[in-house]
Amino acid sequence: MPVSPLHDLGVIIETLDKAGQLIRVRSEVDPVHQLASVASHFEGRAQAVLFENVRGQEHPVFTGLYWSRELLAELIGTKEKQLATHISGKVQEWQKEPFDKAVEPLVVETGPVKEYTQPVVDLFKLPIPTHAERDGGPYIDAGVVVVTDPETGVRNASIQRFQLVDRDRLHINIDAGRHLQMALEHAKDRGETLKFSLNIGVGPGVHFAAVTPAEAAPPDTDELGIASVFHGDPVELVRGDAPGVELIAHAMYALECEIVPGEVADEGPFAEVTGYYAKVAPRPVVHVNAVHHRANPVFQTIICGKEVWNSAGVLGEASVLSSVRKQVPGVLDVYFPHGGCGFYHAVVQIQQKRAGWAQLAVMSAFAAFPPLKMVTVVDEDVDIRDASDVEWALTTRLNPTTGVITVPEVFGHGLNPTFPDYFGAKIGFNATHPFPKTYAYERVRLKEFSIEGLDIDVPEPTTTRPSSVDKWTAAERAEHGTPARPAPKSSGAIM
Repeated sequence: MPVSPLHDLGVIIETLDKAGQLIRVRSEVDPVHQLASVASHFEGRAQAVLFENVRGQEHPVFTGLYWSRELLAELIGTKEKQLATHISGKVQEWQKEPFDKAVEPLVVETGPVKEYTQPVVDLFKLPIPTHAERDGGPYIDAGVVVVTDPETGVRNASIQRFQLVDRDRLHINIDAGRHLQMALEHAKDRGETLKFSLNIGVGPGVHFAAVTPAEAAPPDTDELGIASVFHGDPVELVRGDAPGVELIAHAMYALECEIVPGEVADEGPFAEVTGYYAKVAPRPVVHVNAVHHRANPVFQTIICGKEVWNSAGVLGEASVLSSVRKQVPGVLDVYFPHGGCGFYHAVVQIQQKRAGWAQLAVMSAFAAFPPLKMVTVVDEDVDIRDASDVEWALTTRLNPTTGVITVPEVFGHGLNPTFPDYFGAKIGFNATHPFPKTYAYERVRLKEFSIEGLDIDVPEPTTTRPSSVDKWTAAERAEHGTPARPAPKSSGAIM
């Protein structure tokens, strides 16, 4: 599949369609529960899904862009196993010159997102779905917030969840420690409201910029520069109706939003990255002052599961890979398995050159990506993307006396129920062989031979035969012949 421009979701959808990687659901589906359920049947395929007929809505809904690493790798022009390395390289390229004019977003006069503006704000006209059974209502979960900190003047991008509660009102969950929370606190200190845009239907470059960990993108840098590096040219922005509000020019939708500091209301529950529901709690109220969108927009949503795990996990991998390599030169690769929600468990592959590198890699990974709860370090002969291989290393190389590292009472991720109020314990496993390596830890390998040119008869699998001849139909007996009946079972006596 040819690499498509990463800045325009519309072009990406067209590219997927031409490559046979777009599943079109033409039957009418209910945005409440049914849409997410139907989408889940295709989860993990190297194909995305477009719902063309959403009940009560004019616009289609798109999902699945991130649930297959194979699809994502094709899209951005790399190999599946090289995703972390590829993305890490892009982030490092930006980190070298974060203030370079070549990557600074470009403000233009207009863009596709301003082709239409609602005369009166009505969020009910957007096909915002309700995913899980106990979700508190429809949620915008794939929108990118673009805000300028009122104190520092620095632009920031992030992804938050927004619950639809009225025609012009949303409730937002802001993770603790995020730059958006800092901007809101600065607005409160200045006695101002916080204005920002919520951009729905953006390309992977902008999405990756928005989920880049704060440890890789300090608060004095403009994360949209990361998207510019991915795109190969500056991200384009257009001015909103309100002063200081900027919209992603090539987004499908852009909402102009405003928070009055201190105004809160209950938000939740919502099916989160953990596979559990986020609890109901008082959270900021968002007033939507304007809704802009393309002439023919497509609403993007992310279904809880593999798509969430990949969409954030690959950036976590990239951050850990880049950061830990600076401390431990022998680090070869990093993978966030789906069993850890693509967010809480890092498997780090190293080539040992010094004693103690595995323990250092554990601590460096925790520092590079605070949401991590668990880190497992393995040798270069272990496939970090094979859960069985990692378990093999844990059971045959981990010394429970010296190889388990616990970190009590530390900052973590509040969506993980084991970190109430973002506070809990973490654990690391040194599943590497002792250094220096001894013969006892030499892994068995078969010598490789090519089978090319060998006379090998590989029969095609036949139709599975019924286990009992009594269940055969007349046609099956005619086709296969009548085999001898099995011998009668023993009475149970031991001879």
